[in-house]
Amino acid sequence: MTVTDIFNKGVAITKSDTVNFDGSTYSATAEVKAVPALSVYVGGAGIVVVVFEDGTAVNFTAVAGQVLPLKCIRVNSTTTTATLMVALYQV
Repeated sequence: MTVTDIFNKGVAITKSDTVNFDGSTYSATAEVKAVPALSVYVGGAGIVVVVFEDGTAVNFTAVAGQVLPLKCIRVNSTTTTATLMVALYQV
């Protein structure tokens, strides 16, 4: 099984502390929630700070070429040192 069997859409990640992958801003009380990515591809090794749907932020250390199977809505710019990241979706 290849990555293309699981994911069929990828969006380059712009690290942000406020804007989600889909362009929305996080709000725990929002009626319409952000569309989460199913995984994050990391092209350049480093720390990845992901934000989950409930607003929780968690640090992960990733190696170059790693796919993190995390259902998340954003990668924070603060503390994130990894580069060349892509949000992966199944649409």
